[in-house]
Amino acid sequence: MLIGTLSKQTGCNIETIRYYERIGLLPKPRRTEGRHRLYTRDQLKRLVFIRRSRELGFSLNEIRALLRLVDGKRYTCQEVKTIMEKHLGEVSEKISDLRRLQKTLNTISSQCEGGVVPDCPIIEALFQEKPQ
Repeated sequence: MLIGTLSKQTGCNIETIRYYERIGLLPKPRRTEGRHRLYTRDQLKRLVFIRRSRELGFSLNEIRALLRLVDGKRYTCQEVKTIMEKHLGEVSEKISDLRRLQKTLNTISSQCEGGVVPDCPIIEALFQEKPQ
């Protein structure tokens, strides 16, 4: 299939597909005599894997590690689980950071009555250095 078809079937932008080829996540496809890329079903499957992994927040390096396991066909479920658990830990940290951020923003926002005076506690809070 041509790159446009691959893009439509996967929902992945054409430039993103080309980028994944350049960085080696997606193997370079065969080309026609007219230099058009021709993708296979296996490349479509791999792109779906990459796209889904990105949707789940995996970094390109984590995806590369997962694909190395798959490509070598010598992986154990435990190896995949280890990568997943590391990523899950990072996601949990981000959630904690976002909860702290939400609490801080709520605190700052609650200090403002929304009046028409030029002194705004939100602006003042943003000028303050981060507490130690």
